[in-house]
Amino acid sequence: MPPRPYKQVDVFTDQPYRGNPLAVVLDSSGLDGTAMQRFADWTNLSEATFLLPPTQPGADYRVRIFCPGRELPFAGHPTLGSCHAWLEAGGQPRSEHIVQECAAGLIPIRRDGHQLAFAAPPLRRSGPLDEADVALIAQGLGIAREEVLSHAWCDNGPGWRAVMLRSAQQVLALRPDAAVLAGLDIGVVGPHAAGNDCAFEVRAFFPGHNGLAEDPVTGSLNAALAQWLIGSGLAPERYIASQGTALGRAGRVQVQRDARGTIWVGGASVTCIDGTVRL
Repeated sequence: MPPRPYKQVDVFTDQPYRGNPLAVVLDSSGLDGTAMQRFADWTNLSEATFLLPPTQPGADYRVRIFCPGRELPFAGHPTLGSCHAWLEAGGQPRSEHIVQECAAGLIPIRRDGHQLAFAAPPLRRSGPLDEADVALIAQGLGIAREEVLSHAWCDNGPGWRAVMLRSAQQVLALRPDAAVLAGLDIGVVGPHAAGNDCAFEVRAFFPGHNGLAEDPVTGSLNAALAQWLIGSGLAPERYIASQGTALGRAGRVQVQRDARGTIWVGGASVTCIDGTVRL
């Protein structure tokens, strides 16, 4: 097994170990999906990515994204973390924006000082959830159905079902029931009080190896939430979301809709481990 360049990047933070870690294998040539999945499971991180030469015109690199037990067509923090690692390793974009190829298509990524932001991919499914789903989610979150103020499909690869609660404090107080929410990808959002630097608190729950898991900071969910919240008038065109507070993290997600209607989701990234891995 030859050594391959490897980085472990903390995403959506400028403080090491306060965001969401990502394993990045920078040269994944010759690896099949089984080997990638095995390594992703071994890292015990929410995601691991594997960089490859692009296959589509206009792409700067190709990435495959794995979480425990499955491959994802797209995910936000792996997109930003992979791009950070690729640039740090000497990657040179062909145009103004970096273009990432993944199973969900081509994802433009722009640089803004020390931060990166990706263009939110279009939702595969949108609109309100079925009432049965809302009732089940409320039960699984341990709240009354009427405490869900709004809800929507936020499916941009991961099939997020999203609900809005009345406050960030209520979001942070949740103690979800893994048995009730088994098999579901759930996003929960609630507004912070006026005067807070962050407009919303976000939490993300998804199936893990040992039942329900919580993601520290989730780019795909925040990208999908932004399309729902801004599009329905529940959020301004520019805001910051905090995520990871319940896990002792301090993730910050920058959201902006530009004049063309594109929603950009970004934040800082820092490299915590830099070396090689044998695969």
